[in-house]
Amino acid sequence: MIYAEILAGGKGTRMGNVNMPKQFLTLDNKPIIIHTIEKFLLNDRFDKIIVVAPKDWINHTRDIINRFIGDLDQIQVVAGGKDRNDSIIKGVEYIDKTFGINDDDVVVTHDSVRPFLTHRIIEENIDAALEYGSVDTVIDAIDTIIQSEDGEVISEIPVRDTMFQGQTPQSFNIQKLVKYYNSLNEEEKNILTDACKIFALKGEKVKLVKGEVFNIKVTTPYDLKVANAIIQERISR
Repeated sequence: MIYAEILAGGKGTRMGNVNMPKQFLTLDNKPIIIHTIEKFLLNDRFDKIIVVAPKDWINHTRDIINRFIGDLDQIQVVAGGKDRNDSIIKGVEYIDKTFGINDDDVVVTHDSVRPFLTHRIIEENIDAALEYGSVDTVIDAIDTIIQSEDGEVISEIPVRDTMFQGQTPQSFNIQKLVKYYNSLNEEEKNILTDACKIFALKGEKVKLVKGEVFNIKVTTPYDLKVANAIIQERISR
C-alpha cells in the first residue's frame, strides 16, 4: 500500500505572535494544511492519508478537514510525537496497528506547511520510493554554503555544485524506516532532524528527486506573504 503522511505536529514558534500553529493559518481563505491535503487527494495512488497533528489540536484538525474537505475515510488524524522523526514514527505505528505493514509498503512524508508541491514531485517520490526504498526532494543550492563550527568564523566552504537544499516530500519503504529508526540510540534520535539521514547512516543510498523553488515551507511571517503572493499570481493568470 501507498500512504501519505502529512506532518502537522509543529507549534510554529517562528511565526511570531499568532494564536495557533502555523499550519492552521489562513492562505487564500483556507488553512494552509487544507491546501496541502488537497494536493494529495488529487493523486489516486494513495490508499490512506495520515495527518499527524499536535495532541492538543487533534479535534481542531478534524474539524477543519470536515469543514473544507468533508468526512473522508481516506483521511485519518493521529497525534504526533516530541519531534519530527518521532511524529513520523507515530504515523507509521498507526499504519502498522490499523492496516499492518507489508514488504513493499511506502510512506510519502510531507510538511503540512509546504502547500505548493506538484503532482510531478509526488509521482516521482512514489516511484523512487518503490524502487530505491528512500527518497529526498531537493533543489540546487543557489547561494554559496558557508559552514562554521562556532558561528563566528568560517570552517569550510563546500563546493556549491555538489550542494542541494532539502525540501519535502521524503519517502520511504516503511519496514526499512522502522527497522533503522529502532536501531538508533536515544542520543542519535535526539540529534537527527532529518529522516533521510537515518538511511544514510545505515549505508542506504537515498535517491534524489528534483523539487521546485516555489515548494516553500511557510514558517515565518515573510514566508506567509510570499505564499499569498504565489496564490494571487496563480489566480490572476
